[in-house]
Amino acid sequence: MEQKEIIRVSVSEAARLFGVNAQTIRRAIQAGEVTYVVVAGRYKINFESLVKWSQVKTTVRNKSNTHGIGQYVDRWKIKNTLYSPSAKSVKKNTPEQTEADTTKPQEEPSK
Repeated sequence: MEQKEIIRVSVSEAARLFGVNAQTIRRAIQAGEVTYVVVAGRYKINFESLVKWSQVKTTVRNKSNTHGIGQYVDRWKIKNTLYSPSAKSVKKNTPEQTEADTTKPQEEPSK
C-alpha cells in the first residue's frame, strides 16, 4: 500500500488559510484538537487534521468561507461546460452492475 504524503503547515500559515487568528490555532493545539510535530521549536500542524477541525468548529468553518481559503472556491468551479465531463459520459455503476461485471467473463466484440 502506498503511503500518502503528509502536509504540514505552520501556525501562521494555518491562520491565514482558515481566516482565523493565530491564537485560535494555538488553542486548538493546546486542546489536542489537531495533530502536530515540533520542528526546530516551531509547531508544524498536520493539514488533514486542520481541515477536519475546521469543519467541526462552526465559527472556524464560517470564517474560512468568508476570510480564508473558502472564499475562492466559487472562482475555482468550472463554468465552461465544454471542459467538464457530461453526465452521459460518466458511467455510474450500481452494486448489481459491479457484481455482474466481476462474475461474468467479458465477451469479445464482434468484428
